[in-house]
Amino acid sequence: MTTPTPTASSAAAVPPVVAIAYHSGFGHTTVLAEAVRDGAAEAGAAVHLVKVDEITEEQWALLDTADAIVFGSPTYMGTASGAFHVFAEATSKRWATRAWQDKLAAGFTNSGSKSGDKLHTLQFFTVLAAQHGMHWVGLGLPSGWHSTTASENDLNRLGFYLGAGAQTDTDRGPDGVHKADIATAEHLGRRVAAQAALYAAGRAAVAA
Repeated sequence: MTTPTPTASSAAAVPPVVAIAYHSGFGHTTVLAEAVRDGAAEAGAAVHLVKVDEITEEQWALLDTADAIVFGSPTYMGTASGAFHVFAEATSKRWATRAWQDKLAAGFTNSGSKSGDKLHTLQFFTVLAAQHGMHWVGLGLPSGWHSTTASENDLNRLGFYLGAGAQTDTDRGPDGVHKADIATAEHLGRRVAAQAALYAAGRAAVAA
């Protein structure tokens, strides 16, 4: 008995796997990671949260088998946290074997000020992804909160395009993460899951 060749329709029936590799110093970035997770799950993906400062061999394997990896970190001193940088350096073993080649990648970050040089953190994520041969998925939203009729409750209220950027007052805990930033992170999760599903279906169609 022969095994049937996978088709685009059968691939679409298999949920894409999205892994969220993140570090959170004070809990704010955890809130965003969970929002990305919720958005991706809502879009039909199987989702794994991976705390990079506590990563296990089993979780490394989850990253290796994921269709998409979303990177997340607070922005400290104009870049990703030290813990995330340690993780990024440790991915060199995957770089050497091209284990993440052609996966999808995306990112999100949080800082205490509206800018806080968050763009540099997102750019750091894109370079990390490019070194691994991954395909970057941007936020896919126009900027919000940029006119007299706009509101701080708009999606993408801080106007980032590479990924989801959030701002939380430094004297507030995780419950202080702005609802619009949470909604923006959820949007990112949905977008990554949808793109991963399309990518998998297209790859199956080409193979067929």
